[in-house]
Amino acid sequence: MLQKKLTTPFISEKLSLSSRVVMAPMNRRRAVKGIPSPSMITYYQQRSGAGLLISDNIAVSSNGSAYMNTPGIYNQEQKQAWEKVVAGVHAKGGKIFAQLVQSGRVGHPAIQNNEPLIAPSALQVNETIRTPDNSYKNMTLPVAISTEEIPVWVNVFKEAAISAIEAGFDGVEIHAAHGFLIDQFINPLSNIRTDEYGGSIENRTRFLFEVMKAVIAAIGKYKVGIRLSPFREIYDLKTYPEELATHEYILDELQKLDILYVHFSNAINDGEPSIPAIFLENARQRFKNIIMIAGGFTVETAEELLQTDLVDLIAFGKLYISNPDLVERIKNDLPLADWDEETFYYGEDKGYIDYPKISFQDCSKS
Repeated sequence: MLQKKLTTPFISEKLSLSSRVVMAPMNRRRAVKGIPSPSMITYYQQRSGAGLLISDNIAVSSNGSAYMNTPGIYNQEQKQAWEKVVAGVHAKGGKIFAQLVQSGRVGHPAIQNNEPLIAPSALQVNETIRTPDNSYKNMTLPVAISTEEIPVWVNVFKEAAISAIEAGFDGVEIHAAHGFLIDQFINPLSNIRTDEYGGSIENRTRFLFEVMKAVIAAIGKYKVGIRLSPFREIYDLKTYPEELATHEYILDELQKLDILYVHFSNAINDGEPSIPAIFLENARQRFKNIIMIAGGFTVETAEELLQTDLVDLIAFGKLYISNPDLVERIKNDLPLADWDEETFYYGEDKGYIDYPKISFQDCSKS
């Protein structure tokens, strides 16, 4: 029987972790006015046994959160609250990265401080979203960012990264996935610009790389990761003919930047992964640093993939909601608790910090 790789340490020159189990970034929506709550300290501390924690989506600007009660890091009160969360994780021996996001055309002004949505192009998402009056409203038409304004938004990401490091985070993950702003620039279905930020692969990825270079210059390349979601259909974005070539180009350029890691977001559709093994084989050839993947994995399928050496780390989302001690459960073959989907995004402390850790005594009684 092969040794269980999931729970073995991951050691590299750039990052050392107690296991290869990562807590995936999840927006649990418990941050009123974008300020991390005291309960978030408990939540992350409970899960600090992960090899690495990645934070909720953290908005880099006041109009950057797609959903209600998304935490931010664009003012001092938010930053000080994050300092307490990070200190709590470090007190338990954990490591945590901040995932930084600007949601672009995804959201609604009622959520985003009555500010307009922004996007690479004035193209509306044909979906509804829950707003503070508990109704579902159509997402609004975004304002296209002018060429002259691009440096402003690059700087917003840079300043957020600096704030995250000052708050104590071990690094940052730039969210370039899931149909949010950076992904909107990458995808030709949401980017119909005619300037140097639209058209060719090089142009559509220009904003991404300007953000990455600015963040690297500010905090150092080995404190920077990125999240990508190739072939993921979300918020009106479908797959497109140049998608493979686009992500090959992105991976080649990320290798030149020598960043810490690439984090792929997978989805299971009709039993098939959105990111096939052949893509991971290609990615492994192109990007030589750490590769992480999340989305739809069981403990068994995660272990199988790790054994192929196509990825280094596996991130779990739902399993970490209901199993704060997930690494110990995997290590000792203990049963996994079920989650309550009703409290994924709402419920204050219920379904958030009330999932118990398991003990061997509990198992012996069952």
